[in-house]
Amino acid sequence: MSRRDLIRMTEEELAAFLDEQRTVVVATVGRDGWPHLMPLWFTVRDGELWAWTYARSQKVKNLERDDRVTLQVESGEQYDQLRGVMVKARARLHHDVDAVTAFGLELFRRYGGGGEPAPEVEAMVRAQAPKRVALQFVAAEPPVTWDHRKLGGVY
Repeated sequence: MSRRDLIRMTEEELAAFLDEQRTVVVATVGRDGWPHLMPLWFTVRDGELWAWTYARSQKVKNLERDDRVTLQVESGEQYDQLRGVMVKARARLHHDVDAVTAFGLELFRRYGGGGEPAPEVEAMVRAQAPKRVALQFVAAEPPVTWDHRKLGGVY
């Protein structure tokens, strides 16, 4: 078995990993051709990563020109603890205010501990939704995963 195969996460391990993590780094292609990297909060819906951002942000302008993204979620400070996933995907932009509001509330349920958002948080989401888009990341290839803890200290 190759070292690559040794560190690959199973689907169950990947789902658990994503549930633990808080930030996805999204790489879009800038107007000048250079990668544009931005961290975002995310949720997982039916195996796909979703996020939201301001509709006038640079990343949205980039995605309107070129919908290709690379996503990375990673953790670990020491080599033997490194874990992560990289996904090449196509971004779908959702502008419908009701859909964006529903996603924003879902996002704040996740980051607020799972319960319903407080009334002031719900009001903030509803006020921001018209200025935002929900980003759906549809994988173009299978994810690349790694979990160095599986190496058992042998490198």
